[in-house]
Amino acid sequence: MPASATWARPEDLVESLSSLDNTARLKALRDVKNQIIGNKTKKLSYIKLGAVPRVVEILASDTEIPLLVQSAAAVGSFACGIDAGVRAVLDSGVLPHLLKMLQNGDTKVAETCARALKMIFHSPLAPKSDMFQGHRMELLLQLLNHDNENVSEVAARVLARCCESKEHQQALADAGGLQSLVSLLAGSTKIREAALDALAALTKNNKQISETVIKMHNGDALISIIRLIKDKSPLSRLLACMCLANIGKACPGGYAQEGEVRATMLGILMKLLEEAGQAGEDSPGVLADLVANNEELQKAAAEKKAIEKLAEFLLREEVPYKQLEGVLWGLTELCAKLEESRRQLLELKVEGSLVAALRHPCEGVKVAACSCIASLSRSVKNLRTSLASEQFVRPLLQLMNDPCPGVQGAALTVVGNIVLDFTPQKLVFMQTDGIAQLTNLSQSMDHTLRRNAVLALKNLLFMADVTVKRRVMAELTVSTLCDLIRDPEEEVQEQAVSLVRNLVHGDPDFIEQIFSDGSMLFQAVEKQLTNHRLEVSVQALYVMNNVACGSEVHKEAVLASVLRSRSGNKSSWLICFLQDMSNPQLRVVAVVCIINLLDPAGGDISSRVMRLREAGVEAQLRKMVDDSCLDVKYHVKSALECFTPATVTTSSGR
Repeated sequence: MPASATWARPEDLVESLSSLDNTARLKALRDVKNQIIGNKTKKLSYIKLGAVPRVVEILASDTEIPLLVQSAAAVGSFACGIDAGVRAVLDSGVLPHLLKMLQNGDTKVAETCARALKMIFHSPLAPKSDMFQGHRMELLLQLLNHDNENVSEVAARVLARCCESKEHQQALADAGGLQSLVSLLAGSTKIREAALDALAALTKNNKQISETVIKMHNGDALISIIRLIKDKSPLSRLLACMCLANIGKACPGGYAQEGEVRATMLGILMKLLEEAGQAGEDSPGVLADLVANNEELQKAAAEKKAIEKLAEFLLREEVPYKQLEGVLWGLTELCAKLEESRRQLLELKVEGSLVAALRHPCEGVKVAACSCIASLSRSVKNLRTSLASEQFVRPLLQLMNDPCPGVQGAALTVVGNIVLDFTPQKLVFMQTDGIAQLTNLSQSMDHTLRRNAVLALKNLLFMADVTVKRRVMAELTVSTLCDLIRDPEEEVQEQAVSLVRNLVHGDPDFIEQIFSDGSMLFQAVEKQLTNHRLEVSVQALYVMNNVACGSEVHKEAVLASVLRSRSGNKSSWLICFLQDMSNPQLRVVAVVCIINLLDPAGGDISSRVMRLREAGVEAQLRKMVDDSCLDVKYHVKSALECFTPATVTTSSGR
């Protein structure tokens, strides 16, 4: 007769967990644990029956070793592979009891509690911030040096999972965590890999800690990690590469032999792509970090056929989500700058796989897919061919409504690229609710989403025809655009003013749009001419230059703005741009604006010449005839010709 036939009813087993008889409690623990191992349905059933709080109560209050071992084992089983189980054990207050039992003198109790803690911290629901409360961090650091290797390993693994912010990283480093973890690199393979895992978490996107690791023990700590990239264990090689990729990304050129080490790592990571388990699954993401912002390494990776190898994973029907995410990030970085790499990837016919990745249930995969498409969309040729299909646009429109802001932001970035001056994609937006979606996102509470949405609308208007401009403004409205120009975030302001620049470019009818509703839009842009952030004020200058290309009325409006901005000893915004030596392009645009103001549009320019002269513009131009920039000198010469009596007389007589 199978053992399961002797089990009592679940309700009775749960009741027995609170029995005063130790033997009955022990049998109930064993039976519950054995039933729920690998059985999600049983776990959920026992959770509903209230078994978890009773199991935790045994761990918290009993002293008998068998009861402690079985209760800890049951906690681990409930937490293994199911969020509801993790939530149940955490809600029952298990964490302090597990931490306390890690110090139990009995080896089996300590090991079983360590395994249970490890299960909990495998889950995204793990209370990572809670580990920095009270003396828990100090306890984990002490446990790194525990006599029991299994306890030391779990302590390092938990520390690795807890470093999610720079504050957490620094708190751990300040408590002596770096020293303790580096000392574990000389331990067994299991201990070494746990220490490398934690060191990788500490150095990720952290320049200060990465610099500390480079300098520790006169460079010996770094040498220890470098040696491990050639370790026998594939996982040790992977984790050592992860640490060094983090350090190299945070501190490029931080140590003498970095170029040679990174070249070696590239070969190692290429081979690790073929490994099974964590080493193979995580290697694409580490490869992405290694080649990020390094064109030389990107070329070397391409020569080693990295594009083909990563694309092979992308084309497979089933790939673990973490590996797929890493593959997409790897392709993102490899195609970020190199047109040849983009060409290679698209020749492998990955478009269908990229679209499938956009529809993947995992948020990280969707973000990585968007980033990969964004890299490909940096090529004008790709935008007009491979990426021109509706198969990309429609999934991206869906992702703009994704519940995850990170996914929305990534989708908006791609949309901003693919609608830039290319008719097929703009047509899809006109035929769907894409413009309405972008308008809604431009009013999001998340400033990154607002910025990306306005940027996409701006690009949609770039070189757009009247139909597109009318559709955008019908959705966006002048009032909303004014609010965006006055947004508290300067990055949003910049994109909103730049949107106006594209709106009034090349079309006299839409220059008039800036003066509707009592000139609200013109006034909003005018205020940004003196914004302390140069990126914003420059866009406002471009708007004024575009308006100055319009009718006599439009030119007079710009000139009136110049004159209004003078007060006392304060120069006008136009003079300020002419005097700005930070960027010659600013001076060029300011001079071109003057030329446009003095270009007759059917009227008399003599009045404008006189007012500009009185405002000190001509005098400033004469100071610029020997400007260090040839482009400025050329346009200054043309502008000064507009001030000559012959030119003024000729234009007046027209």
